[in-house]
Amino acid sequence: MASPASQEPPADHPDQPPGTPAEKPSDTYVQSFARGLSVIRAFNAQRPAQTLTEIAQASGLTRAGARRILLTLVGLGYVQADGRLFRLTPKILDLGFAYLTSMPFWNLAEPIMEALSQQVHESCSISVLDGTEIVYVLRVPARKIMTINLSIGSRLPAYCSSMGRVLLAGLPDDELDRTLRASDLRQRTQRTVTDIDALKAIIAEIRVRGWAQNDQELEEGLVSLSAPIRNRSGQVIAAMNISGQANRTSAEEMVRRFLPPLLDASDKITNLVSLRS
Repeated sequence: MASPASQEPPADHPDQPPGTPAEKPSDTYVQSFARGLSVIRAFNAQRPAQTLTEIAQASGLTRAGARRILLTLVGLGYVQADGRLFRLTPKILDLGFAYLTSMPFWNLAEPIMEALSQQVHESCSISVLDGTEIVYVLRVPARKIMTINLSIGSRLPAYCSSMGRVLLAGLPDDELDRTLRASDLRQRTQRTVTDIDALKAIIAEIRVRGWAQNDQELEEGLVSLSAPIRNRSGQVIAAMNISGQANRTSAEEMVRRFLPPLLDASDKITNLVSLRS
């Protein structure tokens, strides 16, 4: 009988492509669940319908592993099969809206946002921080002002957006440094700040004054103001913004006309959050 040292190493996991290093998760890590999420994340606006092979490649799984997960998702109603193509179904929205419904104060925030949008005649949004990006959780659009189509669940880089900088300002210094260094600091417009030290200086100023402004750093022609939403302990848990067009309202005019009502609205929502948390 062969000794343990002479036995061949175990084969790759059947759900992993050949040559993929074996994962060594803790006892609390469920690999099959993680792989299921990787299959869901393989779908996006550029790839709304894909073949089994394409999904396996995008998720880093073998065809056999991806097939098992896809058939499970089909059985649960989150994916539909159309010939050789697979696509997500509207039921997948249940997963995202579970986050919103688990935080009932967002429902209380929406009327305040609508009133603010009507007062300033501009779009109003609320987002939260997820890694290096912001994720839109509420939005009251006034009119289309960006080439980016924004809706609930949309993501934007935190470093060059006004809401992102408000959220980054709420992080401890060490976490802020890690987040900025992990960010894809690209020059999105001629005005975009990409230097980490310069970004830290901007964020330090935001911490002091309590609000952020973005003057065409995210997209040409887009200006915005953002303010924090805090919980009872004073921690920044979300950001709220007003966005407009530079050719209609300059950055300086936005501060003069829109900052007071924005701060008033964010304070109202913060008070609601404090009552619920």
